Amino acid sequence: MADRSTALVIIDVQEAMFSYPDMKLHDEEGVMDRILFLLHKARSSGTPVVYIQHTEDQEYTKGTPTWEISRRIAPRAEELIVEKPTWDAFHLTPLHKELQQRGITGLVICGMQSEFCVDSTTRRAFSLGYSSVLVEDAHSTFDNGSLSGGQIVKHHNSILGGRFAKLRKAREVEF
Repeated sequence: MADRSTALVIIDVQEAMFSYPDMKLHDEEGVMDRILFLLHKARSSGTPVVYIQHTEDQEYTKGTPTWEISRRIAPRAEELIVEKPTWDAFHLTPLHKELQQRGITGLVICGMQSEFCVDSTTRRAFSLGYSSVLVEDAHSTFDNGSLSGGQIVKHHNSILGGRFAKLRKAREVEF
């Protein structure tokens, strides 16, 4: 039986992330495979799953194909979807209230993009008192002109891990 006080939080794994013809996420297929693995583990154990869905500007306009959550990890009817207008999944959203109402105090965080929404949400979760695990091999981003996506992921793991969240590889996460 799952510890219902922990939730898997999947941030911004939306079709837009896979729609750029000239850009690919760092370790895109590997990261998606690990997110699918975590999703299967969470669902199999009855762990709550929370999807965060960025909603703003052209690529993330509600109802457009690029705004949709990736078909590979399609939410089930009973799973919570929280739309957000900023990088922080708690800011201007009902996420904190929804988690509190469900008695959730622990988060397992994965998704896109490491230096924006994953970073902001992980830091805010810490500030709100959540015990979080950042799945170090289940978040990603794009090269940015200064650093490769892999360097950005590694940097954010080193900054967030041990300070704002525990780091775990996907295979080490237990629900």
